[in-house]
Order: sequence, then structure tokens, then C-alpha cells
Amino acid sequence: MKFTKMHGLGNNYIYVSTAETKLPDIELSVLARMVSDVRRGVGSDGLILIEPSREADVKMRIFNADGSEAESCGNGLRCVAKYAYEHRLVHAGTFQIETKAGIVEARVHIGPDEVVRSVTVDMGPPAFGPGAVAYAGSSRVPGREADVIVETPYGPVEGTLVSMGNPHFVSHVEAVDDAYVEKVGPTIESHSDFPERINAEFVSVLSPTEIDFRVYERGSGVTFACGTGACASVAALASKGLVSKRVTVHLLGGDLDIEIGEDGHILMTGEAVTVANGEFVV
Repeated sequence: MKFTKMHGLGNNYIYVSTAETKLPDIELSVLARMVSDVRRGVGSDGLILIEPSREADVKMRIFNADGSEAESCGNGLRCVAKYAYEHRLVHAGTFQIETKAGIVEARVHIGPDEVVRSVTVDMGPPAFGPGAVAYAGSSRVPGREADVIVETPYGPVEGTLVSMGNPHFVSHVEAVDDAYVEKVGPTIESHSDFPERINAEFVSVLSPTEIDFRVYERGSGVTFACGTGACASVAALASKGLVSKRVTVHLLGGDLDIEIGEDGHILMTGEAVTVANGEFVV
């Protein structure tokens, strides 16, 4: 199976174009776990398939490292856009990508060598509150409809529920602490309040145009970046008047530029990088 390994701010996946190579005859969840294995596979945060689409220019399917299928992935979308343009699956600089969460628009930014350096994706509008994600809890924050409290072994954690096509719990903290994220993140991701699990973000505001960000991703654990999580975090903080409508988000893997458009859509701009091409033997 031919593959390309790519990353967006260190959030790395194995990309397979089904138009250019044949998939092995095994379950995709099993294949995702195999290629993601850092010792016996290629090593990655998961598997992303690039497929033909009847509704858009191309289609993306994403499987986490544990084999579960996700609705969307911001960093993955940028890399799919880069791959599609450079491999001539599309011919315009702006095009549509179908995901399980819906169709988004991508715009590639090309260097003088015709290589895609960065991509802007219109992630659509955020949705807030328990109705936007699979929430089975009852601890709500009075006066704030989108905010809930999750009880953990380390104490109660307050967060804003946001959907960017996939579910997020955004916790505003005084200062981001990596050890805290590694400890508390998995208890929130797999908490009984979230029967379908959830992405847990921890963010601190440095200025109205700048935030620090860490994430414990559903199905993958601590990762260097999460594009949808960065979008959800800016949306959550902006809804409380804590940041402006254009924010630089500092992630472990680098920076993303997140902008809230006049129509309420979230625009995400960041890098997309090819690491290697190869063949995986099943």
C-alpha cells in the first residue's frame, strides 16, 4: 500500500489516496492501528484516506491511532488540501473537501516552486453547549449555557462545550501545564459525561490576540496540535469576550492563525508538510 506521511504542526498522519493505491482487504480500524504503531508500523497519530467524492472535489476519512473513526481534523484537512493540489486531484487553488462532519472549503497558499506551504480552511460556524456534543452529565454552570463542570479524581474541571463538527471541552486555565494535561486530559476524554468521548483542550489567554493551547485528543492522547480544537478554543474564549476575532494560537508543534469571519465561520490557517513517501506491507 503506497502512503505519504504528512504533518501539520507535528500532528502527523499516514495519508493514503484510494485513487492511487489499493487498500488491503482488512478492516480500516485494524489498518489504522497497524500503520500508527510506532514500533511495528510507520508511526503516526492515525490514518487518513483521501477518496473521490460525489459531493465535493475530494473526500477525507480519518481514523485515530486507536482505530476509531473521527468526524474531522483541522490539521488533517490542511494536509489533504496540500496532497490533493500537488497530486493534481484538484486543479484550482480553492476547492471543497467532504468530511464526515460536512463539506469545508480549502484555499492553498503556494510558494514559487509550486509547493503548497500553508492552507486556509473555512471550518464553518461553531456550535455551543450540551446540545452540540454528546453530553450525558447534569452539572451546568449557572448563567452560562455552554459551560459544564466535570468531576474528576483531581477535582472539578469547568469547560465550554463546542462542536467544530467534532466535540470539544475547552477549559480556560490560568497557565497551561503539560503535566496537568497529561493527568487530567484522559479522565475528561473518557468521562461518563461524554458517552462518545471528547477532545479536551486547556487554554490560557496571553493577550486578546494570543493564547497558549494544549490538547488531549480523543483516540490519540496528547498530540502536538489539534486544528479543530484551536478553532473551538478561540470560539469559546471569544464568546466570553476574552479574545478578539483574530488570534494566534500557540500549540506544542507551532502556531495557527484563527480568525472569526463576519459570517461567524472560523478560518484556520497553518502549515502542511510532507515528511516521506513509502510503501506499507500488510
